Amino acid sequence: MASLNKVLLIGNLTRDPDVRMMSNGRPVCNFGLALNRSYKDGEGNRKEETTFVEVESFGPRAEAVGRFFTKGRSIFIEGRLKLDQWETKEGEKRSALRVVLDSFEFVDSKQDGSSSSPRTMDSTPSSETGDSKTSTSTSVNKEDALDDDVPF
Repeated sequence: MASLNKVLLIGNLTRDPDVRMMSNGRPVCNFGLALNRSYKDGEGNRKEETTFVEVESFGPRAEAVGRFFTKGRSIFIEGRLKLDQWETKEGEKRSALRVVLDSFEFVDSKQDGSSSSPRTMDSTPSSETGDSKTSTSTSVNKEDALDDDVPF
């Protein structure tokens, strides 16, 4: 049976990223993401809905997120869902659904006024533990790419 575990999200960080070192010396970064949705209810009234998501990243991506992002900054992430389950000291079973980041892209311009071109940090996961090969690339302006691709 085929399956797909892919998540694409654009939102704002709810807090500054927390970068720590795991026991194996590998960096891990955790941050919250707020996803806003605006819609009209059945009576035509404008409503706002916010969904909060926890995100986890590893390795060079974890360090980059910690270095370049702060609370309130927009980010585009691509990742996968992961269910964490544990038992409390009182014996209660708990679980949390989070996103494990595979790649990210800067959505807003850099806050110090430098280049506003979107930048991407992609990875190709090589194992379930979050190991990956990482490279940094620059996104292409879609209009420029379309000019070359349109056959007429």
